Amino acid sequence: MVWTTWVSHEMSRKQRLAIAVALQILIAAGEIIFGLFANSVALLADAGHNLVDAGGMALSLFAVYWATAPRDERKSYGGHRATILAALANVALISLVTVGIVAESIIRLLHPEKVDGLVVMLVAIGALILNGFAALALNDKTSDLNMRTSLFHAVADIMASFAVVTAGIVLVVDPSFVQIDAIVPLLVAMFILYNAYGLLRESINVLMENTPAGIDPSVLQAEMETVAGVESVHDLHVWSLSREYNVLSGHIVVQGHPTLEEAQVVSDSLRDLLTTSHGIAHVTLELECEPCEQIDESHNVHQV
Repeated sequence: MVWTTWVSHEMSRKQRLAIAVALQILIAAGEIIFGLFANSVALLADAGHNLVDAGGMALSLFAVYWATAPRDERKSYGGHRATILAALANVALISLVTVGIVAESIIRLLHPEKVDGLVVMLVAIGALILNGFAALALNDKTSDLNMRTSLFHAVADIMASFAVVTAGIVLVVDPSFVQIDAIVPLLVAMFILYNAYGLLRESINVLMENTPAGIDPSVLQAEMETVAGVESVHDLHVWSLSREYNVLSGHIVVQGHPTLEEAQVVSDSLRDLLTTSHGIAHVTLELECEPCEQIDESHNVHQV
């Protein structure tokens, strides 16, 4: 309970990531040492995941520092996109290592070797506990993709450690069933690759500046057009700089020919709707008395 309260109320994201990195390195070191001693590909595979996760979380920690750096004239939006780049790199890295683990597991299936099941079980139990602490530290209950990716790593490691514990128990009960030491990493790898694909797709969606999940531009436009003083909305764009930082721009045709002060009231009402009801962090609106001529942006793209 003390640990849970401290994690929930006192720790910043930087502290959470730093603790998780330290735990991952400790787990990996122990699993490498005892994995070699026990001749267990399951422990070595789990160590590989934890080492990759340690590097990925360290990258995420760097991204948090980068994202919170002050804006300047060269970086007018700051470093928010850094968290997405880190998430993308993390997913790519763990996917590559997982493919390597699959290859090693297949080799061990074809050429099975004796494994010390008791060592495997005890070490995996220790890794399971430490991975649980790492996941608890990373669970800051936000939608930040960078933190979610790191939490995903920790949760995947929990599942991997649990699977290795199971393999160790099987080997203690039946030492001749050495194939279980290679089967478990294959099952865990399938789960990790499946979930990594989802995170990879979400990262790419942000980098491609697609409309954020949960926002329907047609619904958003209809709501904006109900604001007093708004005649119509066009050239509406909604995208993300990070999982938590959505951006919007649009052209607003106002009713009649209002004064500057009256137009400002319309603009403020729209901003309040967008930021309060839809979580848009940065809003850029161009107010017009008549709809402007729409330009086909595809003509600006060089044809190859």
